[in-house]
Parts: sequence; C-alpha cells; structure tokens
Amino acid sequence: MIGDLLPDVVATEVAYDDPPEARLEPAEEAVVARAVDKRRREFTTVRHCARAALTRIGVPYQPLVPGLRGTPSWPDGVVGSLTHCDGFRAAAVARAGELASIGIDAEPALPLPEGVQEVIALPAEQRRLAELSAARPDVPWDRILFSAKEAVYKAWFPLTLKFLEFSEAELTLAPDGTFTARLLVPGPEVGGRRLDGFDGRWAVRDGLLATAIAVTP
Repeated sequence: MIGDLLPDVVATEVAYDDPPEARLEPAEEAVVARAVDKRRREFTTVRHCARAALTRIGVPYQPLVPGLRGTPSWPDGVVGSLTHCDGFRAAAVARAGELASIGIDAEPALPLPEGVQEVIALPAEQRRLAELSAARPDVPWDRILFSAKEAVYKAWFPLTLKFLEFSEAELTLAPDGTFTARLLVPGPEVGGRRLDGFDGRWAVRDGLLATAIAVTP
C-alpha cells in the first residue's frame, strides 16, 4: 500500500509481522537494550524493512541510530522515512538526487480516540472533516488527517531540522486519495525555491490507512 502512494524512484518494503531473521547492528541494539518487547520488535522490524529497501537502490546498510528528535540517521546520499503501527511496519527510501525528502505514516483505520481531533485539527480542518464524514461516514477521516500531519512532519523535519506543530500546517483531504498541506510558517528552501506546502496521497485498505509525501528536489 505504501509503495502505491509514492513515485517509482522510491524503494519500499513492508512487513505485517516480525520475521525471526530480523536483526539489529550493535549500535542499534544499544538503543533498545532496555526497551519493552513491543518497542524492540517495532524498532527491529522497521529496520529490517529499511535494510531491504536500501538494497533495492544499491546502498549498503548502515546502523539507523535515532538522531535529532528520533529521526533515522540515513546513509549519505539517501532520503527516507519509517513508520510502524500494530501489525504493520514500512520503510521508504530514495537517492537524494531523486527526491529531497520523504514522509510516510501508517495507522489503524479506526477513528481517533475521543478528544484527539480537537487537539490536532485546526477549526477549518474540523469543519472539513465534518463535511467529509457526512458524505462518507465509512472512512476514518480524522485518523487520515492525523496520519497526514505525521507524514508532513516527517517530510518537513529533514529539510529544516525544526519541530512543526500540528497547528502550523493546514491540511485539506480530498476523497480521491490526495491531500494538500499549506504551511502556516515559513517553509524550507528546496532546489532554489521556498516551499509553502506539501502534496500527498492517502489510502485505506484491509484495516490500515497510510499517507505519503515525496518532495522533489
């Protein structure tokens, strides 16, 4: 599902369970030495996915130790993104010459817990969610919005090395599986132009939903 949302220059790998052959490098092992089992399995399998995806673009694997704000330390010349939720892990990578940044996120295709929408959604976004829900009540629009905002942050952070609040980007979801994000703060410069937003795609399938953004250089 993640691969369907991204351009062909992106290599992806997904896992729906935690394969026994998944392993960590010593530097990665140290990060989760005291982690609970769930965290350790997520951390290990998503890096197993990253290893496979990097192989597809001809890049040797190196330890993906969390860096600033927990972002993966990708090999030089590579951009990428990781995501995991219950029953799903995924990695997406590309050569830096092909893309400037990638952001992916996956979530269970369920409504957000009570009270969360009001925290993550701007008033205009909440109004649009109500309209979408009235037209398509079978789609978890609030969770898609949350996931899309996570993908926006993952695409934004490598370009800026700055945090982005939920309230600093206004998203518009479209029923055709696309979304736009309008930055409400100054955006980064990419390829000599200043970004004022991001375009992304979303999908819901088999109890999961995914969102993805690919930023061209």
